[in-house]
Amino acid sequence: MKIFYGVQGTGNGHITRARVMAKELFAAGFDVTFQFSGRPADKYFDMEIFNGYQLKDGLTFNTHKGQVSYVKTALQSKPIRFVRDVGSLNLSSYDLVISDFEPVTAWAARMQQKPVLGIGHQYAFRHKIPRAGGDPLAEQVMKYFAPANIGIGLHWHHFGQSILPPIIETPEFPQLIHTDKILVYLPFEDTHEVVNLLSPFKNFNFIVYTPEPVASQFPNIECKSLSRHGFQADLYDSAGIISNAGFELASECLQMGKKILAKPLHAQMEQISNAAALRQLGYGETMFDLDATTIEKWLHNPHAVHVTYPNVAKTIVEWLSTGMPVLTKDFTDRVWSKVDVLHVRY
Repeated sequence: MKIFYGVQGTGNGHITRARVMAKELFAAGFDVTFQFSGRPADKYFDMEIFNGYQLKDGLTFNTHKGQVSYVKTALQSKPIRFVRDVGSLNLSSYDLVISDFEPVTAWAARMQQKPVLGIGHQYAFRHKIPRAGGDPLAEQVMKYFAPANIGIGLHWHHFGQSILPPIIETPEFPQLIHTDKILVYLPFEDTHEVVNLLSPFKNFNFIVYTPEPVASQFPNIECKSLSRHGFQADLYDSAGIISNAGFELASECLQMGKKILAKPLHAQMEQISNAAALRQLGYGETMFDLDATTIEKWLHNPHAVHVTYPNVAKTIVEWLSTGMPVLTKDFTDRVWSKVDVLHVRY
């Protein structure tokens, strides 16, 4: 089977999920062409697993100081380029089109009357899951940004719906945890503000990953440039993470038993809903502004949740190989029966 696979490149969560899917798809012998959009070409890193890939401008959201700006998003979008990219993408030679919330691929397939399989967290919003921060504009963006005929929604819990667990790597549970080591990934915030906020907590060591290099003058805070390998190594033996409320990173933290403090982007329904789900499930703590009191309380809370998820990417690839039968509740329930939840203390 020949597959065209579009991936939203804004943030790193979609790309992380695509890496896992690529591994299983290539192992099963599928011929896959990957396309990414949403960030400049020089901002992609650790992309070797995709065996070459295409890039488009696509559409992305403009953020400033931790908040989505719909006005700036509209002003900085390139609608003419987007229409051209959609019109120039020829999908006629592909047997299947997959979109991980990537708009060029999804709309090109729609224009060419090719059905689209959507795989990703955003497609879970077609179901009754925890929702917060919604408004008519956000609902329409979620529905039409990257439309799909068939959607495989992903979430941390099934909420009684026909959705699947996260698509993530399944590493062994860490044997050594540095209880004073905290990973920080807040790429939409001002890094200098973040560093200054964390500086008083001298009993903890913070590793702050940033899109652009920033020097730290505090001995307990180290700033590092983005690197998939470096980030995973630091996450592995840390006690927890302070991050935005992106789905994929929180999924990895749950899989590795890390405690989570999530700050959702303002005016971003998906992240605000993710924060609501974390609170509802008891999987993490949240803050809606950079707040020292909340951080201090969280730092001294030893509770974390370790969720063991199965290899969902392999399950989906096997489902593709059998002709994509209807995803029944019975099918998804069998997958969720392999999920284990354990509460741990550091």
